[in-house]
Amino acid sequence: MTRSRSLAARLGRAAGFTLIELMVVLVIIGVLAALIVPNVLDRTDDARATAARTDIGNLMQALKLYKLDNQRYPTAEQGLQALIARPSAPPVPANWRPYLEKLPSDPWGQPYQYLNPGVRGEIDVMSFGADGRSGGDGKDADIGSWQ
Repeated sequence: MTRSRSLAARLGRAAGFTLIELMVVLVIIGVLAALIVPNVLDRTDDARATAARTDIGNLMQALKLYKLDNQRYPTAEQGLQALIARPSAPPVPANWRPYLEKLPSDPWGQPYQYLNPGVRGEIDVMSFGADGRSGGDGKDADIGSWQ
């Protein structure tokens, strides 16, 4: 019986982690997080910009189909809403049909901007980026149909 108690006592001590071992593991996890997290955050901004470019490309294709059917792009007053609902403001398109099921928001939750006439082309579709304002650099830069 004495032998089984001392064996149990030794196993109980050896089964747990020491405070030093736990601290070493936490330091290693912290160093890895410090190295990896900034790279992941940069990828998030890149992914949002890519998603915005894809949405803008899809909106431009829908606008081109609208023009093929109706011989003109929606006016600035009609806006992108003309792709999902028949415009009531003149000129009312004669051959209108739904071109999209719904209008997407940009990856930052703002509506896409539509200009007719455009500043950089016949029409422009754009997102103002992360800051929601015209201009900016990096993640705040405008993303548009001219890119």
